[in-house]
Amino acid sequence: MKILFIYSLYNIVTPRKPLRALESIQFGISYISSLLKKHGHSTRLVVLSRISGNKNEEILDEYINNNHPHLICFTAVSSEYSFVASLARYVKKKYPHIYLLVGGAHVSLNPEGVLDDFDALCVGEGEYPVLELVSQLEKGRIPLSIPNLWIKHEDKIEKNKPRPFLQNLDELPFPDREMWQEWIEEEPNSVYAVLLGRGCPFNCTYCCNHALRKLASGTYTRYRSPDNILSEIEELTKKHVKKKSKREIYLEVETIGTNADWVIDLCSKLENFNKGLSCPWSFGTNLRVTPNLDVEPIFSAFKRANFRFVNIGLESGSERVRREILKRNYSNDDIIRTVKRARKYGLQVCFLNMMGLPGETINDFKETVRMNRLCQPDWTSVSIFYPYPGTDLFALCEKKGLIKGQIDTENEREKAILNLPGFSRRQIQRGCVWFEYNVYKRHRPRISLLRKSVGLIIRSNSYLFKLYKMVRRIPAPGFNKV
Repeated sequence: MKILFIYSLYNIVTPRKPLRALESIQFGISYISSLLKKHGHSTRLVVLSRISGNKNEEILDEYINNNHPHLICFTAVSSEYSFVASLARYVKKKYPHIYLLVGGAHVSLNPEGVLDDFDALCVGEGEYPVLELVSQLEKGRIPLSIPNLWIKHEDKIEKNKPRPFLQNLDELPFPDREMWQEWIEEEPNSVYAVLLGRGCPFNCTYCCNHALRKLASGTYTRYRSPDNILSEIEELTKKHVKKKSKREIYLEVETIGTNADWVIDLCSKLENFNKGLSCPWSFGTNLRVTPNLDVEPIFSAFKRANFRFVNIGLESGSERVRREILKRNYSNDDIIRTVKRARKYGLQVCFLNMMGLPGETINDFKETVRMNRLCQPDWTSVSIFYPYPGTDLFALCEKKGLIKGQIDTENEREKAILNLPGFSRRQIQRGCVWFEYNVYKRHRPRISLLRKSVGLIIRSNSYLFKLYKMVRRIPAPGFNKV
């Protein structure tokens, strides 16, 4: 059978080349696609964006008419769901014979009403449910009794029970990267991403992992074997890497530090693999700080394996906010010690920061700035809290009456959503725009920091951002292709 996947995102390069690198692939549909291909089916991908307007329908028509898919699979986070549902309505009206399936975290946690626009939805992991659906459709059958799927039958909905979480991730074929190639405006120094596992053992209130964990039985936090991960990197090296390109892989995982023996084994294999390469790989990953985590052996293993950086989720510099609002129980001293250990082993550090949280005050935010100034991470990421349905903090926002009407989905996590009693929307937006300037102004050239702030002002304003995108597509005067 022929299957078309549709993925959407807001910030794009151009409608035809919306992504910059293979690092940007969405792993969920990539794994489903690779499993379908393994069983003899044909897959294609379309990447669309709300800001492309009517161009989306033009691209959709082109791919549907040229490829004649029997099934279209959609996925969406909550901020993209309305747009994705509108695409489904367009397809269903113009191509009523095509079966439409939707999945992803938002749909899994908020399935009611979804089947007004789709024929079926997937709750939880999608590889084997989609494979079963394709097998039944291929045989000309009306889909029935597929665990994880809710299936529409005229005026009734069949709600099938979930299957247990997939325990052996090694049994899946490596994610399909080929499907993304035509949508990437590849930069000379591309970074790649490899997924190490699924799930998270923690219960951060802004995240949906605590809710996703309840969708099925079986262990939720799972890791691939080091040998399986290394095999994927070997394949990546052979298939995708250009000889003179930068060789860096982001090892994607919620946190790499929950099993020290597994981490050290993986690093040992990466170290040995790099020894056989004339141009070795460098790596980066994400580490959740905990009070009792001994990072010394982990960072030592990182150094031997040629890790360049580690992302550390500070989130808030206020211990009160972390403890009472986020359920992240570590001290500022724990953060400072971890940063010092990272630098002892030559690792660069990125701080992940969040602001505009319900219950946060302007003084709490000043603590976040202070911790960044004190630790001077090599770079920072700062995002404005966005209330995702299905999370504890979304429920808290509703309880406190902080969400007024429809949530603005444009410039997600770059635009202030909440107007807090102790931290106004205007203060939140200004704090985000000038965050890096205030952190680094005594340590880095101010002109470059000012440029970054101006860029954030443009990105946080819908009109300015759309205008900026239009201007970028206009060739410079006198420019001619030879």
